[in-house]
Amino acid sequence: MKAQPLVPSMFIFGDSVVDVGNNNHIYTIVKANFPPYGRDFTTHKPTGRFCNGKLATDFTAENLGFTSYPQAYLSKKAKGRNLLIGANFASAASGYYDGTAKLYSAISLPQQLEHYKDYISQIQELANSNNSKNANVTSIISDGIYIVSAGSSDFIQNYYINPLLYKAQSSDEFSDLLILSYSNFIQNLYSLGARRIGVTALPPLGCLPAAITVAGPHEGGCSENLNNDAISFNNKLNTTSQALKRNLIGLNLVVFDIYQPLYDLATRPSEFGFAEARRACCGTGLLETSILCNPKSLGTCNNASQYVFWDGFHPTEAANKILSDNLLISGISLIS
Repeated sequence: MKAQPLVPSMFIFGDSVVDVGNNNHIYTIVKANFPPYGRDFTTHKPTGRFCNGKLATDFTAENLGFTSYPQAYLSKKAKGRNLLIGANFASAASGYYDGTAKLYSAISLPQQLEHYKDYISQIQELANSNNSKNANVTSIISDGIYIVSAGSSDFIQNYYINPLLYKAQSSDEFSDLLILSYSNFIQNLYSLGARRIGVTALPPLGCLPAAITVAGPHEGGCSENLNNDAISFNNKLNTTSQALKRNLIGLNLVVFDIYQPLYDLATRPSEFGFAEARRACCGTGLLETSILCNPKSLGTCNNASQYVFWDGFHPTEAANKILSDNLLISGISLIS
């Protein structure tokens, strides 16, 4: 008899940190479905994950006892019984601010919610048909774990490079806009039946290799201004999440602190067994991500496990493993 996972299902919303291939199926330049992406994944093939291997959420699924990962909802595999363990709706270059997704033709969070509604009707049909006696729809929805990971693209791929935004408002005001969208998103997810939600805080934006290239390094090699923006956003995220928990009966909402563990890896790599945290593995390691990180990129490292970052924005599988262990510790209350 197979051991059951700790929860019946897992649902994932957000951006490229958690996209497992939805962007492969839409018209956008923000994709990762070509080498060297995926070279260290179980299949050694690119899947659309922005990593050399597994994402933190892949490790989380394994930690919870799943033997396969929730499929990218737009992929052909997201059908039938595969849907019983949940689904992944995330889209690279999406964010809390709808303008970010528009800029890159990614799937916005409200659109990801529409896909989730579509998912619910699909599993209801599945449960009503005879071939799935064990599809308890209520439990799949209300006992499942929901992971939301967004916000980085809003800053890095929009606010900091978009004069229409940064000239019109301070980063603090932009943060407030994002938090409002976050709050609406959680309330909508709750109204659709979600009760166990984990949301990731912003990473230390100023330590991402691409951000250091654009903003220039400061103390300890990271851009302090960008890190301060992330800290300020995270404080608001925590306050708002507490308020949501108070107001929405039965909601279990946990904020995963990605900031501190990734900051530690980025600033003290050797303590964790890494050789390089300033440069990423792919290409020159300074800016490349998505189409700039490709089979012709010169200088791509041989052993990604020595690196904290795989491309200009995204951690390697080795770093993701450490981040996911942190997620498990802080997410225990979502399981129990």
